[in-house]
Amino acid sequence: MTQLQQRIIERIQHEGPLSFASYMQMALYEPGYGYYVSGEPKMGWEGKDYITSSDLSTLFATCMGHQLQRMWEQLKRPQPFIVREQGAGRGHLARDIRAWAEQDAPDFSAALDYQLEDIRAGQDARETTPTNKQQASIAPSVILSNELIDAFPVHIVEKHEERLYEIFVDWQHERLVETLKEPDTRIFEDYLDRYRVPWRDYSDGWRAEINLDAPRWMERVAQNLRKGFILTIDYGDKATVLYTRERREGTLLCYYNHTLNDRPLVRPGQQDITAHVNFSALIEAGRQQGLRLSAFTTQREWLQNMGISEELERLRLRDYAAAMTQRASDEGQVALLRWYSLRQSVSALMNPAGMGNFKVLVMRR
Repeated sequence: MTQLQQRIIERIQHEGPLSFASYMQMALYEPGYGYYVSGEPKMGWEGKDYITSSDLSTLFATCMGHQLQRMWEQLKRPQPFIVREQGAGRGHLARDIRAWAEQDAPDFSAALDYQLEDIRAGQDARETTPTNKQQASIAPSVILSNELIDAFPVHIVEKHEERLYEIFVDWQHERLVETLKEPDTRIFEDYLDRYRVPWRDYSDGWRAEINLDAPRWMERVAQNLRKGFILTIDYGDKATVLYTRERREGTLLCYYNHTLNDRPLVRPGQQDITAHVNFSALIEAGRQQGLRLSAFTTQREWLQNMGISEELERLRLRDYAAAMTQRASDEGQVALLRWYSLRQSVSALMNPAGMGNFKVLVMRR
């Protein structure tokens, strides 16, 4: 039994069963023990649990650079142009954007002030801390997140007859188990009703995740934005597409050593736990803070709009010409293999059955 498991059990024994959201909060963010706040970063390739878009190809960062440059132009080229990335993790996206800007967009690079924020131990999942404390008082022009909100703790509900019951986590027979509890309020029913989800017509046993922290996060970051954009990329959809009768088991998944499972009560603190994002809630919360919807699209369409095909062809001609002109040579064969690898990575970024179906939300003040 790990120390985190012992902490979870002790809390259950002291307080009673925990809501799944409270359990997920501990599993991911318990100071010193949670998945995101202990040990080395878990994203990446070798010896890790999952990859992000920036792990697949630097062309993702190139496209993000094009997007940020367009926003800079739309805002009349402010000096400095402050971009604040939340949930920045290892900082790979920031590094590659800066490298692209220095090489291909020197004027933009001179204005760009790219700042990192990340989740810190002891904070709520939706709270982030600037790497540099002085950043907190300076209003950014863009607040950016990539695969951040899917890891906010979620409540899980299960439909029985005309009610929604909440999933709690208990300790029974020497293991963590699920238990159902009738909520004291109608907060979850009101949440689904607000987005016109016909859950009462669904069969008993239907499950869904409800992320109450996501709209709170949008409210907070919108209040920090005086003039500019919020850009967030994640997997999910609008509510009527996300909460369907066919999706009976919800969207909760765990990532461990590049494999998927649906057992979140196993290995707390040692595996990632995620759920799809309800973008309707983010859009509504943004509008309530005076933001307007600028774009809502898929990552595939967004990458195409940001010129990924043109960038791929440019790299082919610049860096992989030997793959075409010297194919019979060792140099040509190496270039060909590298070209195939790059092309495959871009295909993965745009795969409509995978990362290509991630959603890109842009809101503006």
